[in-house]
Amino acid sequence: MKFGLQLGYWGAAPPPHAAEVVVAAEEAGFDAVFAAESWGSDAFTPLAWWGSATERVRLGTSVVQLSARTPTATAMHALTLDHLSGGRAILGLGVSGPQVVEGWYGQPFAKPLQRTREYVEIVRKVLAREAPVTSDGSNYPLPFTGAGATGLGKPLKPITHPLRADLPIWLGAEGPKNVALTAEIADGWLAIYYTPRMAGVYNEWLDEGFARPGARRSRDEFEIAATAQVIITDDPAAEIERMRWITSLYIGGMGAPELNFHAQVYRRMGYEKEVEEIGRLFQSGKKAEAAAAVPDELVLETAIVGNEARVREQIGVWESSGVTMLLVSVPDVEQLKRLAPLLTTE
Repeated sequence: MKFGLQLGYWGAAPPPHAAEVVVAAEEAGFDAVFAAESWGSDAFTPLAWWGSATERVRLGTSVVQLSARTPTATAMHALTLDHLSGGRAILGLGVSGPQVVEGWYGQPFAKPLQRTREYVEIVRKVLAREAPVTSDGSNYPLPFTGAGATGLGKPLKPITHPLRADLPIWLGAEGPKNVALTAEIADGWLAIYYTPRMAGVYNEWLDEGFARPGARRSRDEFEIAATAQVIITDDPAAEIERMRWITSLYIGGMGAPELNFHAQVYRRMGYEKEVEEIGRLFQSGKKAEAAAAVPDELVLETAIVGNEARVREQIGVWESSGVTMLLVSVPDVEQLKRLAPLLTTE
């Protein structure tokens, strides 16, 4: 199993130690560094800026939101980063949710699976550079000929020759249909709120995609990158208490009550009653009560917390469940150096 550094997206300001942590991650043998975006910092710029001090680690987005850019614009970003990094880019894509797509980007959220399929097809056409890029899909028609069109649109090929036509595309997916689509059309799965306990269920979803005609990869060629909080501590209770607040935010506030993909993930794990209570409290403004309603076992489903022996043991469990890359977050170089020796199951 490989390991990746997950920088995430920024809060009110850039993280203070990210530049040093990225360099330290490469020195420690990490395979990749990932950056994310929500509705603040973008995912590409930190990789280009901090990644310029590295030579080996892959540089991935986890994820860039489909609605933030047209497919051709995203392909431009990806091929540019790939050239600048010498062929180290990974393009991680995701649909986000209706609150962000319609509230921030001002676009309809409908048909996310169809949009994802069309988006990836267009990005691959740009990277292949075999012919001027066209698309007859309903979501991203190229050239555009709809209402308001001048009729002057012309199919184009990228001026810059992409460094790699097969630049890897990974998809962030949470539900069964999206995970199956990921196995069918992508090179890897960016899994959030992954739990080894449900590996058998995930395998069923993935196998459905691998079995489809024209599937891009076999299981042996496919990467599963799962994000997990990995915390070495002799006081796990204190860390679990801190993580309750973050978990309650994602279950209760990161999505509309009627359609919150993160909440649905935990429902599939069997926490239907807990999710309902957390959501009810959070939406009514009782955030402390919502955090208190998060049980320890729910937190520990998707995190690795404990002393060094416990962390090493759990890393082995995640690897055995099928994870090919574990994405971890660390606040500073000191924490990374403490964690790095444990990132082996030998």
